[in-house]
Amino acid sequence: MTDGTGALLVGIRRRERKPGPHGARRAHGTRPLAALAAAFTFAQLVLVRPVMGLGWDEIVYISQVTSDHPAAFFSAPRSRGVSLLVAPLASWTSSTPLLRVYLALLSGLALYLALRAWRGLFPTRVLVTGGAFFASLWVTLFYGPQAMPNYWVAIGALITVGCSLRHRADPSARGALWGVVAGAALMAWMRPTDAVWVTVPLFLLALAGRHGRLLLALAGGLAAGAAEWVVEAQIAFGGLSQRLAEASRVQGGLGWQMAVDDQLRSLGGRALCRPCTGSMPHPVITLWWFVLPLLAGLALVVAARSRRVPPTLVPLACATTAALPYLFLIGYAAPRFLQPAYALLALPVADALWHLVVTPRGRWRPAVATVVCLGLAGHLAVQLTVLAYTVDRNTDSRRDWARTADRLHALGVRPPCLLTGHEAIPIGYYTGCSSGATAGNNENTTVKEILRTADRVPVATLTGPAGTPPRYARDWPAHRIGDLEVRVAPAPRSGGAG
Repeated sequence: MTDGTGALLVGIRRRERKPGPHGARRAHGTRPLAALAAAFTFAQLVLVRPVMGLGWDEIVYISQVTSDHPAAFFSAPRSRGVSLLVAPLASWTSSTPLLRVYLALLSGLALYLALRAWRGLFPTRVLVTGGAFFASLWVTLFYGPQAMPNYWVAIGALITVGCSLRHRADPSARGALWGVVAGAALMAWMRPTDAVWVTVPLFLLALAGRHGRLLLALAGGLAAGAAEWVVEAQIAFGGLSQRLAEASRVQGGLGWQMAVDDQLRSLGGRALCRPCTGSMPHPVITLWWFVLPLLAGLALVVAARSRRVPPTLVPLACATTAALPYLFLIGYAAPRFLQPAYALLALPVADALWHLVVTPRGRWRPAVATVVCLGLAGHLAVQLTVLAYTVDRNTDSRRDWARTADRLHALGVRPPCLLTGHEAIPIGYYTGCSSGATAGNNENTTVKEILRTADRVPVATLTGPAGTPPRYARDWPAHRIGDLEVRVAPAPRSGGAG
């Protein structure tokens, strides 16, 4: 062996023993994302607080997997993804604080993984800024630790779109295809129809580019996530088309409807805007909503000049299709509906913000940077203010349900029992009763069945302010609990309980 060859082999061995610079850069690039995810988790626990009680929709999802509460009525639009997400904890404990901590930790980890899917498509500073923008929205902080599906659709959308772009850039990257499958399955697991809307641009691009494996990954992920929903449609609703029709009816009938103003009204902290009446929030609260499309347009210009259009155009297209049904096809609003769109907009918008800060030269740079920083600080202050108001209001309303449950217990309405009428689902959960409705979107029983149940277990009907008690309960003894009129059926006949 010559001296030159020997020296070459020694050099190769030394390089193999030393950690390469790419591994160091990868570790360094993920640390800011991990720090952001940790801060997001901490903010949820401090600002939303684990002691906040369960909300109406949370109760529906959680009651499907608890052992100490009857399952609430599960309507056609809902999917079992959230129930399965909380099942590892909710199946053995009813502790709400533990559930909040569990979901806050999961949502922080999910944000970290979703942003990692975009590494190489945008610089780390853009990923951190975009992630921070999405994570600091009051709607993200409020719903992160709650058993609700929309945040998880947003996470699935980020993973699916990011991994699709990575596969297009490098078709040999098998991990990217598995990321597409996982993200699409997560979305469909939580809300199948939302998953379809998000992936429409991805399917069109895959077809146009003849990316067969990407098409299979998208279709396979959606099929895997939606399988349970489709099977349940066949078993419980008479078929997929019947379930879709029933879901449309429950949501007021899907069709051309202008809900942009409804979404604006909901930005002030209204969890559900149905019917969406009342005045608009202060312009300071809604200003960021109008700035978003301007920054998105700037992001496209920046991307075109930099010749990296796909990482910007594709998420903007998916954000648009994700938002369309909730802006123009549904007659009411909830701010959480647009979480997937906000998540997909966040990264291009962050890229535009960095362009504003970095590009100007000379004396304009500090001026522009100051304006951007002040704008972001003001935006954060507004979001935290709305969050504090929303948390306080929802905490109080859920405490009212708990107090009503205590009064019902004092009236002899204890498990096993049945509640009907105004807010029967949430109050029934807090009381430990099952809930029933003879009409409306949650219809699941009949008057005859309610009267038969009253022969066996305690039954009460709740009437809200200005409401009228149902005919079958007008002879029952009436009681007052806050602004509710409660009518309790006469005690079951002796020996009737079974």
